[in-house]
Amino acid sequence: MKTKFIYTVRWKFMFAFMLSAALSASTVLIAYRLLLVLVYVKPFAAPIGWVVREIGSAPVMVVVGAILFLVFFFLFSRKSIGYLDEITRGLQEIAKGNLDYKIVTKSSDEMGAVADHFNQMTEKLRKSIEEERDAERTKSELITGVSHDLRTPLTSVLGYLETIENDRYKDEVELRYYTSIAYEKTKTLKRLIDHLFEYTSLSGGGMELELKRVNLIGFLKQLAEEFIPALTKAGMSCRLVTEEDRVYIQADGHQLMRAYENLISNAIRYGSKGKFVDIRIGKTDGEAVVEIVNYGEPIPERDLSYIFERFYRTDVSRSSLTGGTGLGLAITKSIIELHGGRLSARSGRRETVFETGFPLDRSGS
Repeated sequence: MKTKFIYTVRWKFMFAFMLSAALSASTVLIAYRLLLVLVYVKPFAAPIGWVVREIGSAPVMVVVGAILFLVFFFLFSRKSIGYLDEITRGLQEIAKGNLDYKIVTKSSDEMGAVADHFNQMTEKLRKSIEEERDAERTKSELITGVSHDLRTPLTSVLGYLETIENDRYKDEVELRYYTSIAYEKTKTLKRLIDHLFEYTSLSGGGMELELKRVNLIGFLKQLAEEFIPALTKAGMSCRLVTEEDRVYIQADGHQLMRAYENLISNAIRYGSKGKFVDIRIGKTDGEAVVEIVNYGEPIPERDLSYIFERFYRTDVSRSSLTGGTGLGLAITKSIIELHGGRLSARSGRRETVFETGFPLDRSGS
């Protein structure tokens, strides 16, 4: 605290003032003593005597002392004034829009604090502008993705309805066939719109969670039983693997169910060749870890870092055939992160794993 009090601009200028005054007085005094000696030296006697008689020694000493004081004070305060000029240039740069400009912190006084605050301000402003640009880019990408994904089934629906409207079908069988396709495409549209609404409500921060203590083992066991018809239809079965009796977390059961429904549905959709969906549950480093595993075709390495992005599909043709909207994993990631958890994926020839991690709830232990 004492050091901070000493190293301030006020004390630096006071020190420069006092030092300048002391040096000026000392220099004038030394010069006066020197002139007292030189007055007896023949070459200097006449001019010194004239100055003393016509002007007076006291006024000369005052004027010389004042000039010396100004010179010394300028020299001693030059560093601080130069630093102030550098801060002023920084403000001018940011006024021009140069947010990459940085001021080097050279002191621990108020001007150093101003430089630090200036750098923090420009950094926050730069990040704010970048986030705004990212938001605009995200909005544009979202609109583009929605437009593309809505246009394809809508075009098909319009095409079949136009065929029906213009009576370009052979018989009632063909009419029912066209109507059935239009109906399925309409369901695809509804599913996409539902997923889009779900995603925007999650990513926009408008979703409020009703957190309760949930036992993941019982929760996922019950959820797996609900998937038995879908698993049977795909020729698959589900295996729950755990060495724990109970694994508790704080979660919104409804939202958590939506997240794991997406992951299990994804495992069934793309892992039917492997015949099994495994759900592994465990505890690691204060986390409840759940792995949803399938043994189908691996996800290409180039796609792994993008699969949680909205509208991203590793195989567009396969996704369209299986009913994928490109939003399921993005929604799942948003739900899990809203719970303070994490979601990651890894894939190889042997298995594809979607791993989730949540903070353990130890309140009841």
